[in-house]
Amino acid sequence: MDRIKALRIIENRAAPNCRRVRIFLAEKGIEIPYDQIDIMAGDHFKTEYREKVGTYRVPVLELSDGSFLTESIAICRFFEMENPEIPLFGRTQLEVSLVEMWQRRMEFELLWPIAFVLRHGNPKMTVLEDQCEAWSVANRPRVLVGLETLNKQLTHNQFIVGPNFSVADITAIVAVNFLRTIRVEIPEHLEFLLNWKATVSQRSSIGA
Repeated sequence: MDRIKALRIIENRAAPNCRRVRIFLAEKGIEIPYDQIDIMAGDHFKTEYREKVGTYRVPVLELSDGSFLTESIAICRFFEMENPEIPLFGRTQLEVSLVEMWQRRMEFELLWPIAFVLRHGNPKMTVLEDQCEAWSVANRPRVLVGLETLNKQLTHNQFIVGPNFSVADITAIVAVNFLRTIRVEIPEHLEFLLNWKATVSQRSSIGA
C-alpha cells in the first residue's frame, strides 16, 4: 500500500487554529502548499466546500488518497508521526500525558474563552456566529482566570510542560497573541507569563 502523503492545507491566515498548524510545521521544518479561503466572506459555509471536506471549519489537510483531515491538533499529529525527530507531543509517557492535558487546558481555559468574547461580542463577527452578547460578557473574566492559571504553571517551568517546547506552548502563544482582538493585555503582575511570552516570541516559527 502506498504511503499516504500530505498534499496541501486549506486555511485562513487570520484564524488562530490555522496559525497553530503553521507554527507546528515551522517548528518541524516542514513545507507544504497553503490555499487561502475567505472565512469573513463565508467561503467555508458554501455547499461545495462542506461537501468536499466534510465540515465548515479550517484548517483542512488534503491527503493523497483523496481524503481530508480536519481539526488542527489532528493535523499536527499526522505530521508528528511522519516527522518524530523533533517531538512536540512529548518524549516520555508522563510528558506525553502532561502535554495532552495542558494543550487541552489551554484550549478550554484560554483560547476558547477569548474566541467566545470576540465572536459573540464583536458586531463584525455576525457573519460567523449567531451572537449571544451575554456569552461574550460571561467569558471575559474566564480569560483572566486562564492567564492566571498559565502564569502559575510557568512559575517553575521554562515552558508549559518543563524544559521542552511543545504543542501546549503553541496553543498558549496563539491564544495569548489573540488577546489583542478583544483588547486585553496581560496584567503586569503575571511576570512568569510575560517572561515566557517574550522567550517564545523569539522563536522563528512564531512568525509563520
